[in-house]
Amino acid sequence: MKTLTQKHVNEISFQVIGAAIEVHKAFGPGLLEKVYEPCLKHELELRGFSVTKQLHVPVEFKGIILPAKLRFDLLVDDCVVVEVKAVKVMLPIFEAQLLTYMRLLKKPKGVLLNFCCTNIYKYGQKTFVNE
Repeated sequence: MKTLTQKHVNEISFQVIGAAIEVHKAFGPGLLEKVYEPCLKHELELRGFSVTKQLHVPVEFKGIILPAKLRFDLLVDDCVVVEVKAVKVMLPIFEAQLLTYMRLLKKPKGVLLNFCCTNIYKYGQKTFVNE
């Protein structure tokens, strides 16, 4: 198991954005999330990362586990949560969603990606850090 350091977490988020750029170069904007997500997962695995997708996020409240149907898109090396979007307008709720997943999963970093843009690096990515 890899030692989780800030440098390692930063490198993963950097590689996530690089992989997203690679996928975006191949397809451009205009497809659905369900196309971009498996391509991004595959690209990250080609880069040597362990990637989990679409697992339920447990929601606990005062000792009970709620039957919420929350699912994160991707979890890279068990430390960076990735939320994939393909929308014209990024809404604040998408950021809140990612931050909530990060908090519930107790993960240090998250990357929000939007493939419906002309340039992923400039307009289609935002990185978040968990407190």
